[in-house]
Amino acid sequence: MSIISKRNILKYDENSMLDLEDSIAVEYPLTLILNGNEFATLVCTPSDLEDMVIGFLAAEGIIRFHHEIQSIHIDEQRGFAYVETTNKQPVGVEFYSKRFIGSCCGKSRQSFYFHNDVKTVKTVMSQIQVTTEQCFHLMESLQSSSSDFQNTGGVHNAALCDKESIMITRTDIGRHNTLDKLYGYWIRNPFSLHDKLIAFSGRISSEVLLKVAKIGVSILLSKSAPTDLALKMAEDLGITTVGFIRNRKLNVYTHPQRIICA
Repeated sequence: MSIISKRNILKYDENSMLDLEDSIAVEYPLTLILNGNEFATLVCTPSDLEDMVIGFLAAEGIIRFHHEIQSIHIDEQRGFAYVETTNKQPVGVEFYSKRFIGSCCGKSRQSFYFHNDVKTVKTVMSQIQVTTEQCFHLMESLQSSSSDFQNTGGVHNAALCDKESIMITRTDIGRHNTLDKLYGYWIRNPFSLHDKLIAFSGRISSEVLLKVAKIGVSILLSKSAPTDLALKMAEDLGITTVGFIRNRKLNVYTHPQRIICA
């Protein structure tokens, strides 16, 4: 299924109106049927859907390992994903809607989590260090490799990286979906994350930060800004957040010991 549609538009440019064909990002609802019951509808870009579904289920604490999925079938035409897991216990809606107030590592009571977040977030202990030059290179690589963003201006990108290069990139109209797609890829193809980073195109919200913590990566790079709650969570969870990586400048907000000036 294509993730870009074409549309004829009128574009005003320098005192004239032009008839043009424009590229538009596709917005696609995918309803997840979990063990025969409707669980959630994910509004997304229709690419890497199996990765997204698996990553979403892992982030929600439904699964931890790929072998816990008995079967997965995605009906792209009708917009349904059917998943059967080894654990058939019904999932209560209240478990996913009630807030839990507390800290994952006991340092404070400033962070707010859902109950399933408490179950799935990890405090990151990695001692990886990267240079500012490596941060600039990874962010530039993420931006230059995104033809879908260049064509539409309407998608986000996230990449799992080592210090030198991008390993896996995922694209979606939703910031959080890009991270679920990365997580799902890793669930299906696990490897060590202690020396990995995530490069990210969007704002660092608390939801984004929690997804990074669930994946278990210790450094998050972004061209955009963080929120205050995201930074409180990053402090608690041991994650280095670097934002506003633009024009050879960047801001290090939390756990700066992992960033070396070079």
